[in-house]
Amino acid sequence: MLFAAGFGTRMRELTLDKPKPMIEVSGRPLIAHALELAQTIRPARIVANLHYKPEPLKALLEPEKVLISLETPEILDTGGGLRQALPLLGDGPVFTMNTDAIWKGPNPLKLAQDAWDPDRMDALLVCVPLEHAVGRTGGGDFAADAEGRINRGGNLVFGGVQIIKTDGLHQVDEQVFSLNLLWNQMAARGRLFAMEYPGRWCDVGHPEGITLAEDLIAADDV
Repeated sequence: MLFAAGFGTRMRELTLDKPKPMIEVSGRPLIAHALELAQTIRPARIVANLHYKPEPLKALLEPEKVLISLETPEILDTGGGLRQALPLLGDGPVFTMNTDAIWKGPNPLKLAQDAWDPDRMDALLVCVPLEHAVGRTGGGDFAADAEGRINRGGNLVFGGVQIIKTDGLHQVDEQVFSLNLLWNQMAARGRLFAMEYPGRWCDVGHPEGITLAEDLIAADDV
């Protein structure tokens, strides 16, 4: 599931005429970078949720056989958006991926796939140590114990890639809600896990992130 429905308000004038995932980094739309990573692991299907200015995204994604979950009339946030897309995604745990970041190093989806243990985990989040999170302002999101279980606070930044079980989505009454709601429940049960990404990652949620991401892509080192 590629999350591509947001308004991109932090991008200011860059998103007045296009959705944020269509902003170019190193000559390619942000969502093309994410899609390449997703296609590499050969999932049974790829779904993208769209809302703000969806037409250019549909024009790019549909020829790539990406299924579209159009959120209308209102945007549903990550939890509501994922729940709406479940008929397209199918049963079982799913990958989700934000489309406003650049990864430098191994494919984070493949790493999560290899580390996933459904007997212990309800969700596995690919997190980046704060010192390797290019363009990150502020602190981290999570801290992990020796076994990888996570709680709020710490020096790990959620990079926007995860594997998550979707059963809990059906227990939420609200139509619009964040996946943070499920994460909190999973953490309380000791079933929310993180794996640390061994490369570097860049947040491209703000205009300054474009140059930082292009520099990261051009850099020789990981």
